[in-house]
Amino acid sequence: MRRTVPPLGYGLAGLYVALSFSACSGSQSSLNPAGEQASRISGLWWFYLAVLVGVFTVVIAAMLTAVAIHWRRQEAFSPEMLPEPLNATREQQLTKVVVASVAATVVILFVLLFADFFTGRAVSSPAPKDAITINITGHQWWWSITYEDPVPSKTVSTANELHIPVGRPIMFKLHSTDVIHSFWIPNLHGKKDLIPGHPTSTWFTANQAGTYHGQCAEFCGHQHAHMGLTITAEAPEKFAAWLEGQRQSAPNPATEQQRRGQQVFLGGTCVMCHRIQGTPAMATVGPDLTHFASRHRIAAGTLPNARGWLAGWILDPQAHKPGARMPQHTFAPEELNALLDYLETLK
Repeated sequence: MRRTVPPLGYGLAGLYVALSFSACSGSQSSLNPAGEQASRISGLWWFYLAVLVGVFTVVIAAMLTAVAIHWRRQEAFSPEMLPEPLNATREQQLTKVVVASVAATVVILFVLLFADFFTGRAVSSPAPKDAITINITGHQWWWSITYEDPVPSKTVSTANELHIPVGRPIMFKLHSTDVIHSFWIPNLHGKKDLIPGHPTSTWFTANQAGTYHGQCAEFCGHQHAHMGLTITAEAPEKFAAWLEGQRQSAPNPATEQQRRGQQVFLGGTCVMCHRIQGTPAMATVGPDLTHFASRHRIAAGTLPNARGWLAGWILDPQAHKPGARMPQHTFAPEELNALLDYLETLK
């Protein structure tokens, strides 16, 4: 049976639903900062809210006062009442009120402008020299991740899920291979666009351990809403262990069934798009699968990384993510089971 995951739009209503849902299922809110840059952005938001609520309150109070005065005058009105003569003193008072209101509006706008300017400067400062460098490349519709290292053999490649150490600055070099994407981890920083042919960068430091969910924040095509990524911020020693594990080649198949699965992978169309370190599969069109089984989700966060979901994704990706670049496959039941057994060893 075909199961289609409904797309989640990220307009104003969609974003509100997403952030409300995240409060219960996971962290994905710029109002729950876990880093210095996100804290400044959150502080600016709360400052804007406080100022604008104050302005709104004053305006509503003035309007209600005017309405109350108007009602009292109507109740006291009689046909014998004549219009009041022009009162110069009253006119001067009203003029002063108008001028004061305009002046207060200008001052408030400049206060908001300066708050925005200084926050922007703070979050756009250059990355520290000791920052870890990670290359992020946006594709339709997934994220390619590469950890740089002066020694080429220690470079690590993964997809859609990345790990970072708590308290260490991380610089992201951002690229796009097709259309404009936008890299956004709400808990850690603001948005940064990825424009084809124009590499850019951003950086942040995670101050709290946890798992934070990100999203492409620029409409990039049919599956824009299903282009998610996950960042796990963890203790430095735990991150170092994870990174060292990612540098290892994929384990060799241990059983005849797993060896059969590897042959299915290398002998079919999978090898034309994916890389598995330690095997002849060296393609870079799709995600690197060297440690695929250690990831929590597949299809850029669309589906859980469980055997049944993986089988459905391999056989008919379009049923779950219409428009995805991954083609459909036809495997005999015994071939599919062998392939799944092999993929489950890639940890």
